Parts: sequence; C-alpha cells; structure tokens
Amino acid sequence: MPKTLRQGLVQAIRARRVPLAGRDAVEARGDLMIASYNIHKAVGVDKRFDPGRIIDVICELGADIVALQEADQRFGERAGLLDLERLRRDCHLVSVPIAAFSPKGHGWHGNVLLLREGVVGRVEQLKLPGVEPRGALMVDLDLKIGPLRIIAAHFGLLRHSRGQQARAIVDALRSGDARPTLLIGDLNEWRIGRRSALSLLDPVFDHSISAVPSFPSRFPLLALDRVMGSPHTLVTHVEAHQSPLARIASDHLPLKARIDLGAALQSLGLAPVREGQAHEGGAGDASPGQGASSSPAP
Repeated sequence: MPKTLRQGLVQAIRARRVPLAGRDAVEARGDLMIASYNIHKAVGVDKRFDPGRIIDVICELGADIVALQEADQRFGERAGLLDLERLRRDCHLVSVPIAAFSPKGHGWHGNVLLLREGVVGRVEQLKLPGVEPRGALMVDLDLKIGPLRIIAAHFGLLRHSRGQQARAIVDALRSGDARPTLLIGDLNEWRIGRRSALSLLDPVFDHSISAVPSFPSRFPLLALDRVMGSPHTLVTHVEAHQSPLARIASDHLPLKARIDLGAALQSLGLAPVREGQAHEGGAGDASPGQGASSSPAP
C-alpha cells in the first residue's frame, strides 16, 4: 500500500470526532446543531428499503438544520422517498420549498434541506458541472440569532468532476451578500491536502479541519461527508452519529456539527440579533418570505 494512502487511512480511522483547533472542545458549545445525511435512497446495508427508519435516525440527530442526499428516486418518476408530514410531526423539521426536480420529487438532484425554524430568503438551485448530473441548493436563512447561508450539495464520483463542482460553488458565492456560510453534504472526497479536489474550495472553506469518517456506516473509514464553514471559526465541533440504527439504515453515517453563529457574525462585523428582535414563530416559518426566490440556476 502506498505510504500516502496508508497515512490517509490511519488519519481517517483515528478521527472519530473533531473538536476544532483553537475552539472550545465541549460538544454543547454553539448556537445550532447541523447535520448531513446521505440516506442511500432509504436502502440500508441489509438491502431493505425502509424510509421509516431513515426518519427515525433523523429524529435521533436532534438537529436544527439537516441536509439530505439521495432523497428522491434516481430514475422513473424520481419521487420523494420520505414522508414529509411525519418529519414535521415527529422530528419537527420541514423541507425548504424548492422547484423540485420532478412533479413527485422532494429535492433538487436528490438534495433536500430540512429546517426546524427560521425564515427562508433567497433560494438558488445550482446545476453543478461534471460527467454525472449533480446539483446543490444555496439557501439564505434568517434565524433567531442572525443570517446564515447553507449550501447543500452532493458531489460526483469522479475527481475531475469534484474539482469542477468545487469551483462552481466558490463562483456561486460571489453573487451573495456577506454572511456566515456552511457547505454541507456528501462531497465524495476523503483525501486531505493538495491532492484533494476539495482544495479548490480554498480559501473560502478549509476542507482539512473537519474530516470525520462516515463511510461505510458499519466500519467508517472515509470522510466522504463534510460540514465546512466560512469563516473557518463557524464550525466548532464535528462527529459521526453512530447509533445502532444509523449503522444499518444507510451505507453512510449522518454527520453532526455544532456552529457558533454569534461569534461568526461578530467576526464579519455583523451584529447578532438580540433577544426580542428575532423572527417570531417556529418551523412553520420555514417557507420563502416576501421577495424570496426559488428557481433553478443554469
């Protein structure tokens, strides 16, 4: 086995959770819990199609924002696979409204963004370059503490395509206002350093500081799923969710992260929203507000 491959595997196996350097390692620190989960079209490692247990895992996470990948059928009607009403009732999460990829679908190229509370502003549905059809959602949120941008993405299997997709994400960010930003999803890249296609995200995102193995779910070795922040201090803690159910419900483990949105806003010269100024309401506000846009981008 080549030395660089061996070192990469050892690093991945050791990194079960990452309290990030220079930040408080206490898991409870941070304003919000963020999660990313490739649900593998609701087919578990036992080959069973079981959307119900996927929802059970999502509820286990207790996250405020969840990015799902492979949430629609890939062929045929490309119908959504999860019961959105049960997600709302049991997990208190609602899907950010978008122009779905198909009439019966829930997502954009399989990407679905779930939100516990907040107001949805601008929504862009990005068609990512590459050999395979891939996409990303770029969503501006107004939360109780302040503004946050989420990019929920699923990158391709080919390294060259992943490089193109990383550049496309950075280019898409040039058109938005300055606000803390998260890139979350299955980015299909376990390498760290210059050989990683994700190095093309620099300097906006640092792919090297939050790599936690999440695949395969029964014995995670590769950090395919990522939560990255801009500014880099936004994410304070990352770990894989390794419950017994999560190990069989999909071939990926969900990834959980804590973010310190208040500190990130201050670092950008933006004042966090003070108590009493925040938007009233809960998950029912997770819909585009006045002037919001939700349309596919070319």
